[in-house]
Amino acid sequence: MYRQLCRRGVNITKQFLNIKIMNMEKTIAGKNITVNEEGYLTDFNQWDEKVGEALAEESHINLSPKHWQVLKYLQDEQKNQVALSIRRVGKSGVVDIKEFYQLFPIAPLKTATKIAGIPKPASCI
Repeated sequence: MYRQLCRRGVNITKQFLNIKIMNMEKTIAGKNITVNEEGYLTDFNQWDEKVGEALAEESHINLSPKHWQVLKYLQDEQKNQVALSIRRVGKSGVVDIKEFYQLFPIAPLKTATKIAGIPKPASCI
């Protein structure tokens, strides 16, 4: 319901709607991992490279060294509490925007942050 209202342009908070965000456990790379309703890890401490590889496989992405550079960059920015955006990634010096879209063709920032084990950026709808 929250997403439907937001898509219609209604500015409303989750607290106002009294929506309970559901976390669930999922087995990823043989580990029980807690994820939210969109599949993002809720605890970065549960992430490791094997979890990242399994999440990439779910998104039909074969990770190359360049993918790992981008994922590391995103994790570092998250640790530094920097707001992530496609534009910021493109200006990072790690990849340009065109290459970012080639590495993560479908919803690049959402997909990359999910694989990196960090929350979905506020700039992603």
